Amino acid sequence: MDEIWKRDEVESPCVNQCGIHPRAGICVGCFRTASEIENWTAMGQESRKALMVELPDREKLLRFRRKKRARS
Repeated sequence: MDEIWKRDEVESPCVNQCGIHPRAGICVGCFRTASEIENWTAMGQESRKALMVELPDREKLLRFRRKKRARS
């Protein structure tokens, strides 16, 4: 592999299923806020890593909201 293209950086969590949930305020695909999506390229590696750790918990919150709404 050409060394110039080899990068040691956190990849974007984007899965191309974009849409900001109106109540949760996070993307239904990657679970980032609009601000986090907008600022991703400007974020440092440590900030990206920290955010990636938070995303699974955000996914659970969004799924809980869906289940709660389905029961109503």
